[in-house]
Amino acid sequence: MTLEDESDVAVSEAQIAVHWREEELYFPPAAFVGQANASDPAIFERFKEENFPECYREYADLLTWDQYWHTTLDTSNAPFWKWFVGGKLNVSYNCVDRHLATQRNKAALIWVPEPEEEQTQAITYQELYRRVNEFAALLRDFGGVQTGDRVTFHLPMVPELPVSMLACARLGVIHSQVFGGFSGSACGGRIADSQSRILVTMDGYYRNGELIDHKAKADEAVARAREEGVEVERVLVWRRHPGQYASESPMVEGRDFFVDELLAEYRDQIVEPVSMPAEAPLFLMYTSGTTGKPKGAQHSTGGYLAYVAGTSKYYQDIHPDDTYWCFADIGWITGHSYIVYGPLALGTTSVMYEGVPTYPDPGRPWRIAERLGVNIFHTAPTTIRMLRKVGPDEPNKYNYHFKHMTTVGEPIEPEVWRWYRDVVGKGEAVIVDTWWQTENGGFLGSTLPALQPMKPGSCGPGVLGVFPVIYDEHGEEVSAGSGRAGNICIRNPWPGIFQTIWGQPERFLDIYYRKYCRDEKSTDWHDWPYFAGDGAMQAADGYFRILGRVDDVINVAGHRLGTKELESAALTVDKVAEAAAVPVMDDLRGRAVEMYVSLKPGYEAGTDIEHEVALAIENEIGKIARPKNVWVVPDMPKTRSGKIMRRVTAGISNFTDVGDVTTLANPEIVEKIRIQVHAAKMASGQLPRELTAAELEEIKGFGHAD
Repeated sequence: MTLEDESDVAVSEAQIAVHWREEELYFPPAAFVGQANASDPAIFERFKEENFPECYREYADLLTWDQYWHTTLDTSNAPFWKWFVGGKLNVSYNCVDRHLATQRNKAALIWVPEPEEEQTQAITYQELYRRVNEFAALLRDFGGVQTGDRVTFHLPMVPELPVSMLACARLGVIHSQVFGGFSGSACGGRIADSQSRILVTMDGYYRNGELIDHKAKADEAVARAREEGVEVERVLVWRRHPGQYASESPMVEGRDFFVDELLAEYRDQIVEPVSMPAEAPLFLMYTSGTTGKPKGAQHSTGGYLAYVAGTSKYYQDIHPDDTYWCFADIGWITGHSYIVYGPLALGTTSVMYEGVPTYPDPGRPWRIAERLGVNIFHTAPTTIRMLRKVGPDEPNKYNYHFKHMTTVGEPIEPEVWRWYRDVVGKGEAVIVDTWWQTENGGFLGSTLPALQPMKPGSCGPGVLGVFPVIYDEHGEEVSAGSGRAGNICIRNPWPGIFQTIWGQPERFLDIYYRKYCRDEKSTDWHDWPYFAGDGAMQAADGYFRILGRVDDVINVAGHRLGTKELESAALTVDKVAEAAAVPVMDDLRGRAVEMYVSLKPGYEAGTDIEHEVALAIENEIGKIARPKNVWVVPDMPKTRSGKIMRRVTAGISNFTDVGDVTTLANPEIVEKIRIQVHAAKMASGQLPRELTAAELEEIKGFGHAD
């Protein structure tokens, strides 16, 4: 990539031609088609654009409504869309209560602890109903929460997490789950933004065979929230082993309480579900952005639940008698939509696993699948790559049979896709390769499994009722089959779309809608395309291939990490003057973070500073963000206006062409950094590999906004 001129505007990824090999199509097995929820092509007719938005009644009718809606889509305050206006319902009732009449003794959740000797818990719908009601009573009466309040969770993958979510939903309380692997500081920042008065956490959980002290993060979270002006009044601590405390962190008198002790006061209490307007907020899900402050994606009640129920039925092909396992973390949107709310709304059995895929060995997932009779499996390319690397033949040792497998979170490489299909799926399963984001609520791009063939590396067309388009930087459509990449957008609203960024409506407009808006005064949805922030291209057959972010977000194992947040963490080290985060291609995680830092005068480079920076990032954000390498460099490559050119350092990290650097303010620094970094990488065995065309284009396009 070259700079266009001395104004330092980099060529957009939307203008780059992408060359990639067309993959062959794979058709679904006849046995799958015969049992599929969507096997009649007439479904495409029902969801055609001329039937929008009324087509989504089909999803909404999967739910039980206390009051039917009068307006399917209200566009009067575009683009703050309102779905099913006038309708009222309760999410907890839809996911639990309404199933009791016919399947109270059926497992709603099967929880598998990481220690293999520990007993698996099958939690029936009746038992889930009891637990949800009791915790809802505790939150209401002891916690003093009311409809519309926010409660933050910092919980690992334990049954107490969906119980807590459903208890909040029962009360009309907005929940905000922070990924358990994030630091206490990251949790505290999110507490402050949502102004939560209650933090629900856990004393400990198992990871790689070790009982991790999790409660210690609560003190850090409360302190961080206090720094930002929000006081946490109650810290409710679930115990991994009731009656035993797994943390070294002392309980703070008057603030910290053990949930299992408090619940004694609420045994068998019933809380009537609060009937909520369809457009009322259900939860906040924080996602990284290109500025330092994470964005609180606010999701609705009726539209969101209808969308995840519909996509679970048709795209996950979930039937009530299936045993479904989404191998993700509920701390991310995938877990909210496709472990908790979607499957439970349909009354199926959803599996949860506490630990890591490879503990105590890479056969663990397949033993679980065999023992529990799992027939739908849902995970991320990172997990697939990991299992392929450390246990490529393990699936052959176990007698499980999947009818359906999903991949989610990032694009999957075609060769990894084929291993997933042939070895994990034993050639028997369909694969649904999905594209969507935290902000979207549910799938946006995917094949409908019984009716559309699969193509490795391509998510497929837009899902039912969703109409994607690729625009260039000038708002012109990039045609299918052109071989050109652009910015993938969605031309229309859909029920799962988030309502706004919590407390930041202008930021919502700026990031997602203003780029391609045709008329800001318009209430016609056609004038408000949704800008997803991902680069993509479309094949002649209409299938999309997602190329990754067009902004500065680094997708590490499906975890979106904002460069500004990473750099802000690095700058907490007093010696550091400047910091730049870049992605490096990683065979296991897809992408990893590398940090470039320059020091303040008077300090010298050394491994001590590298360790300090890595630790600061881990403490501020979490282990997932720990950089693969920290490079202390004499200066950063900069434009004449002083902006750091991250595309240059990204090219160096990945052994690719850094492009034209002649218009930089300090072009001589590029070669110095390249020699330093490449020599260190070669010495440590970090040898370059040949990158795919899409990876090359991603590196060239990285940081173009700078």
